[in-house]
Amino acid sequence: MTKIAFIGLGIMGGAIAGHLAAAGHALTIFNRSKAKTLAWVEKHGGEAAASPALAAQGADVVISCVGTDDDLATITLGKDGAFRTMKPGSLFIDHTTVSARIARQLFVEGESRGIFCVDAPVSGGQAGAENGTLSIMCGGTDEALATAKLIMQAYASRIVHVGRAGAGQTAKMVNQIAIAGVLQGLSEALRFAQASELDIDKVFEAISGGAAQSWQMDHRWKTMAQDSFDFGFAVDWMRKDLGLALDEARVNGATLPVTAIVDQFYADVQAMGSSRQDTSALVRRLTRA
Repeated sequence: MTKIAFIGLGIMGGAIAGHLAAAGHALTIFNRSKAKTLAWVEKHGGEAAASPALAAQGADVVISCVGTDDDLATITLGKDGAFRTMKPGSLFIDHTTVSARIARQLFVEGESRGIFCVDAPVSGGQAGAENGTLSIMCGGTDEALATAKLIMQAYASRIVHVGRAGAGQTAKMVNQIAIAGVLQGLSEALRFAQASELDIDKVFEAISGGAAQSWQMDHRWKTMAQDSFDFGFAVDWMRKDLGLALDEARVNGATLPVTAIVDQFYADVQAMGSSRQDTSALVRRLTRA
């Protein structure tokens, strides 16, 4: 049993924390919504804390899953931040998708306090979090990763140490760049099939076992055809992630023409009122023939 402070009970964080509780770890929880914190504790056990600093007090491991760079900075370095009370030798794991810049900043801040830090964004969506089958890409030292893996195996099926601090976040950007291109291609393919008056189920059967196959095709082709988008990873969050990738590309010199276009397509989808719908709502930009 490890004493863990968990900060952030969103769609992903709540499920991840649940797996840690089921694995027998002792959890102290902080979430901005006190009602959500108390509901989680009532269901899973553990303790509720009034601030990240109080949650982290005496913890062996602190795990965060929040929203943005600013959110992460607040819960770590703010006046009630976890870094103020974390003990030397403890471990900080962040599952938020944020910039590589803040991941590197937290590594330096942690190192000055004797805290081990791992940036560990996840892939697999809500289903992966609920089923404990997330893929996690990690940045940090070998020593930090050795300990982090023992904790993360409770909710992950794949844990890869990509490189030094910040590498986990840049790998997540790679992931989102790839997904954006796949979803645009899938959207165009679906609309083309519909315009050709093909049987959508038969098309899926014909092409999903070949080179066109992808996770997005397997899980979103049929729901996209049904105009069903009320699940999964929201368009707002995808735009945030693509913005991070485009910002990083300006630093490292990479050229991302398709990503830049799809990002603007998602802006159109937001304008259509689909900000909180699944990323597969990208198909809504393309009208049926």
